[in-house]
Amino acid sequence: STVNAVVQKLFDGLAAHDVAMMQSAMLPDAHFYSARNDAPPNSSAAEQFLPHVAAMTGGMLERFTASPKVFVHGRTAQVWGDYEFLHDGKFTHCGAESFSLLKTADGWKIASVVYTVETTGCPGH
Repeated sequence: STVNAVVQKLFDGLAAHDVAMMQSAMLPDAHFYSARNDAPPNSSAAEQFLPHVAAMTGGMLERFTASPKVFVHGRTAQVWGDYEFLHDGKFTHCGAESFSLLKTADGWKIASVVYTVETTGCPGH
């Protein structure tokens, strides 16, 4: 499947609270990195992060606010775009999100996710 479809699978798994779906879009040792305000960047292994987010109660929706930029070179790809996050239909934060992917024998897999967490200056909010 396309790199965009793999990223969307991660978003869909989040919305469904489905750890297995999210894991299927990622390498086993994938990592999440977040930058919030002036705090030091936070790093989480997917194996710890995914069960944590899946256990959150309520509806979760993460989506790009415009078509992301996609760069593919051989077996590497980058998907970069602005996103927003809604919890129970209410906006909570936005930012920029970058996905690094590698093509494996099982297709494209997310190796890392790097994103900002912003609560002000978000388009439309």
